[in-house]
Amino acid sequence: MRLRTWKWREEDEGKKMKGRVFQRQIRTSFDYRKWSVVEGYCRVRYQMAEVFDDETEQTISIQEYLKEVEEQELEADLVLGGDEGKECTYSKGYLKRQAIFSCLTCTPDGNAGVCTACSLSCHDGHEIVELWTKRNFRCDCGNSKFGDFICKLFSNKDVENANNSYNHNFRGSYCICNRPYPDPDVEEQVEMIQCCMCEDWFHEEHLGLSSIDEIPRDEDGEPLYEDFICSACSAVCSFLSQYPSSIWAVGRPSDISLDVTMKNDAPEPILSLSTSVKHDDDTNAHDSANVDLTVAPDKSADKNSLLSEPTTENNRSSNESIKDNSQTVSCVLGASQSSASIAVQNKPMFLSKNWRGALCRCEKCVDNFKQMNISFLLDEEDSIAEYEKIAKQKREEKLQQQEGAELKLFDNLGHVEKIEILNGIADMKDEIHTFLESFDSSKPITSADIHQVFENLAKKRRRTE
Repeated sequence: MRLRTWKWREEDEGKKMKGRVFQRQIRTSFDYRKWSVVEGYCRVRYQMAEVFDDETEQTISIQEYLKEVEEQELEADLVLGGDEGKECTYSKGYLKRQAIFSCLTCTPDGNAGVCTACSLSCHDGHEIVELWTKRNFRCDCGNSKFGDFICKLFSNKDVENANNSYNHNFRGSYCICNRPYPDPDVEEQVEMIQCCMCEDWFHEEHLGLSSIDEIPRDEDGEPLYEDFICSACSAVCSFLSQYPSSIWAVGRPSDISLDVTMKNDAPEPILSLSTSVKHDDDTNAHDSANVDLTVAPDKSADKNSLLSEPTTENNRSSNESIKDNSQTVSCVLGASQSSASIAVQNKPMFLSKNWRGALCRCEKCVDNFKQMNISFLLDEEDSIAEYEKIAKQKREEKLQQQEGAELKLFDNLGHVEKIEILNGIADMKDEIHTFLESFDSSKPITSADIHQVFENLAKKRRRTE
C-alpha cells in the first residue's frame, strides 16, 4: 500500500504542508471529515484573513494559497474515498476499504470504530482518533461496545461486528514504539509508513532496516514502492520470494535468507503457524492481521527451485493447470511452488507498482491465499491505489454536479437577481483592480489592505441602496 504522509511544523499548521508523496495515504492532524469542496472555498476568505493577520508569517501569493486549498480538498477526498459523511455505512456491510475513526470518549479501550458520518453526527466534540482507512470493517457506532449510546443515523445494529479486527491504532498508538500521532513529545512529526498486511503504521527508523536509506526512493526522495510489508508480517509473505524480481521495488530483497530442508524426501509446509502476527516489542500491535500461515505441501516440488525464478522448463515440468470459468489457468510459479521449510529473516518488504497483478491465481495458489487469510491481496479493490482511483472519479463527478447546479441556479434566477449578481462581481473586480493599480508592488499585502478593500465595497453597496 502506498502511503502518504505530511510533515507538519507547529508554526506552519493550517498554512504550509511538507513531505508530499504521490498516491500514498495521509498521516496528518488535518481533519478530513469536516472538509468539503463547497466548505473549503467558503472558508477561503476567513482563513486568508487569519494568514494576513500574522504579519510575521512568510507571505504567499493568492495563487499559492488557492492551490493549497485545492490540494487539501483532494487529500480529504482521497482519504475519505469520496464519502461525504451523510449516511452511516453500516447497511453496506463489511466494506473492502473505508475511512474509520475511533472515539476514545465513548470507547477508551479502543475496541470499536465508526464511519465518517457517525464520527461527525454522533461523536462531534468527542476525542476522535483518525485511523485513515481499514479493510473489511463495519461501523460499530451504537452497538453494545458503546453502552447506552445510540447511533443517530442507524440505530438497528447487531450487538457486535464479529468480523471486525482491531489493533493498538484504535487506542491512538502506532508503530512498535506505541507512540501517538501526532506525537506531543516530538517537535517535528516524522513520516510513517503503513504495512499493507496488518495496517499498522511505522516510523522509518523502526522498520528494522540498517539505515532508512535502504527504503526505495528516487533521487527526489519520492518512494519507488507501491506497498510495504513490515518485518513481523514478512514471515507470512515468504512465498513472495518465489516470484520474479519484477515485483520488488529494488530487485529481489537480498536480505531475505532461505533455508531449504527436506526430511525423508517429504517436504514440509512453507510455514506452519496459525496465530496472529505479532511484534516481539508489542503483543497487541498486529491483532488485525489474523493470518493463518499453514500451506499445503506440494510433493512434486524441486527443492532448489525456490532459490531461482520460475523458468519455461519448470513451468512445463509442473504441468499444473486448472479449469476456471471455462478458461485454463496455469500456475505462474510452476515447479518453484516448493513446500520446503523456509527460515525467513524478519525484514521489511517493498513491493513495486502493480505487483498484485503478478500474483498467481491458479486454483492451488488461490486456496493457499484463503488458508492464510490473505485473499485480500488478490482483490484489486483492496489496494490504496484503487481506493484513491475511485475517490478521484467520485470527486470529478461531484465537481461536475456542483458546476451544473451553480449554472442551473443562476439560470433559474430572475432578470433582476442576475443583474445584481453580475454587478456585484463587476464591483469586486473594479475595486481589486483599483487597489492593485495604486499599490506598491514591492510591498507585501497586509491584513489592513484586505480589510480596506472589503470596507470600500461595503460603502459602495450602502450608497446604492
